[in-house]
Amino acid sequence: MKITKVTVIRANRGVYCKIMTDEGITGLGESGAWGFQEASAAAIKTFGEYLTGKDPMEIEHHWQYLYRFSHFRGAAIMGALSAVDIALWDIKGKALGVPVWQLLGGKCRNKVRVYAHINGKTVEEQMEHCYQAIEAGYTALGHLNPFLDEPSDIPFSDTFSAMLYKAEERVGMVREAVGREVDLCLELHRRLEPAAAIALSGKLEQFNPMFLEDPIRPDNFDSMAQVAAMSRIPIATGERIHNIFEFQMLLERKACHYVRASICLCGGISGAMKIAAIAESHHCSLVPHNPLSPVATNAELQLCAAIENLAIAEYPSPDVRSTQDQFMGKKSGLRMRDMVNHVPEVKDGYIELPTEPGIGIELIPDVEDKFPFQPLKIATRLRVDGAICDQ
Repeated sequence: MKITKVTVIRANRGVYCKIMTDEGITGLGESGAWGFQEASAAAIKTFGEYLTGKDPMEIEHHWQYLYRFSHFRGAAIMGALSAVDIALWDIKGKALGVPVWQLLGGKCRNKVRVYAHINGKTVEEQMEHCYQAIEAGYTALGHLNPFLDEPSDIPFSDTFSAMLYKAEERVGMVREAVGREVDLCLELHRRLEPAAAIALSGKLEQFNPMFLEDPIRPDNFDSMAQVAAMSRIPIATGERIHNIFEFQMLLERKACHYVRASICLCGGISGAMKIAAIAESHHCSLVPHNPLSPVATNAELQLCAAIENLAIAEYPSPDVRSTQDQFMGKKSGLRMRDMVNHVPEVKDGYIELPTEPGIGIELIPDVEDKFPFQPLKIATRLRVDGAICDQ
């Protein structure tokens, strides 16, 4: 079998890689370079020049060749490599007639526990979405922001004290409403400096969150280690780093308790499996990051099936145009589930493992026409004094 063509598909908020072979088998992957989709698309095209004419079964060799040919990395390039890797695994699974998780050592579980995305510009909206998720059978609520999902065009004005007290009050309201058996996965969106993150963790500890996600910016592993060492709430991070070496440094510093590897950014299925092994050696579990389309979700499920150290998985709703639009409060008649031939369904907070060959999902034939591509626009929130507010 030989690769005959590598194409880029731009649709909705996503960039996809489609690899074709001379035996009619095709593979599909998605890039997770959310803010830099066009750059990632260009990298996929560059990788395609090398891949054309090659044997798609030699996945690890192709991964190493593309990763090391120039040693330039970053989100756009690693997103492209991830999309290529997922597409190659998709081809291999289809060629052998098995889901990818069978090729990764077989399943460690029969179904995957997931958490619902909770959003809201007000605490009332958050509470409404919490009730809806509980009614739908979820036992974990994630992407739950103690600072709310306020629009980026509204300057942030809370004082330090008000910010912490309001966050405590909101999380307390959620905990009281959903009871003690539901896991709360709190998303801080890199909002705080280390000292503030430590102070906030002390206030929220009483509500037993499963973890605090990205309390500070991801640039300094030593600073994240400081927060992790002083917080009695587990710290989850990693969605914005790209390779096994960075995750090794993160874990060696004891800078997190849950690894938030993004399968569409960290090198695809190949990269994520290696990161899972490194995390396992540190007694650390994965909470895979996934704000993307059902294509990414199906690829993520292959990983979740095959690794032992899975804690829970992120599940973006397929009933909105995109996760970004959901949290920005944008409404449209387009749904991510309509981009693909089917979506995995959630029952009692779990998703059954895909059984179809490959990653088990396909884009509809005319997806680029029905879902015109809309790249992410730069919109950074400011404080009332004009300084940057991470959100």
